[in-house]
Amino acid sequence: MRGKVVIVTGGASGIGRSVVDRLSEEGAVAAVFDLPGPALDALASENLAGIEVFRLDITDEAAVTAAAKDLAKRHGAIHGVVNSAGIATVGPALEVEAETFRRILDVNVIGCYIVTRAAVAQMAGEGSVVNIASVSGMRGNEGRMAYGASKGAVIAMGNVLSVELAPLGVRVNTVAPGPVDTPMVVAHHSKELRAGWLNALSIKRYALPEEIAEATLFLLDGRKSGFVTGHTLAVDGGFLSRGTVNP
Repeated sequence: MRGKVVIVTGGASGIGRSVVDRLSEEGAVAAVFDLPGPALDALASENLAGIEVFRLDITDEAAVTAAAKDLAKRHGAIHGVVNSAGIATVGPALEVEAETFRRILDVNVIGCYIVTRAAVAQMAGEGSVVNIASVSGMRGNEGRMAYGASKGAVIAMGNVLSVELAPLGVRVNTVAPGPVDTPMVVAHHSKELRAGWLNALSIKRYALPEEIAEATLFLLDGRKSGFVTGHTLAVDGGFLSRGTVNP
């Protein structure tokens, strides 16, 4: 990944931050697209090699397009995108306000599309897009109607884009994590909810953000996964494959 230019949305915290750290270690340029705030300020203050910070909302099409053009102008091209930014809510489906649902779709799906389209327009010859979805987009997890719907849409969008962008030399893949110890998960997983997740996992722990980052880097790197596109990689501790087990 040395010398490659990669946009990472939501790169100031959680999985996105772990991806940014790995890209820095690999000698890549990581362009972090994230909202202004303490987490992004803290990242900027660390002065890590190859990190560029863009304070923007990924649903702001004009701002995203301008940032992508700026990157390509200064570095020659954009080589990759990791769409990690996302928001969530947990609660009964019939209690989710329509406006909350719309906002989740706007950030998790439309924002992902806006960034991908802007970046692909600045790719030259080949590139890689990795979308961070969730097993909640693949299985009917209680309390995750809006979030699950958005992540299911991300998976479907990635499948279509993988077909349409292949002639341009752009691969599109998806990582679908199970539960990961990130700030967003800490905010939404109660003690009871965490116990439920642990019971459903073959590997009895939450993932570390670094573990999701490693899977993401594999799909991002054309030297390692150059023949992989349109794939959804579940990094889920066995959640999707676990069936009935003896007590």
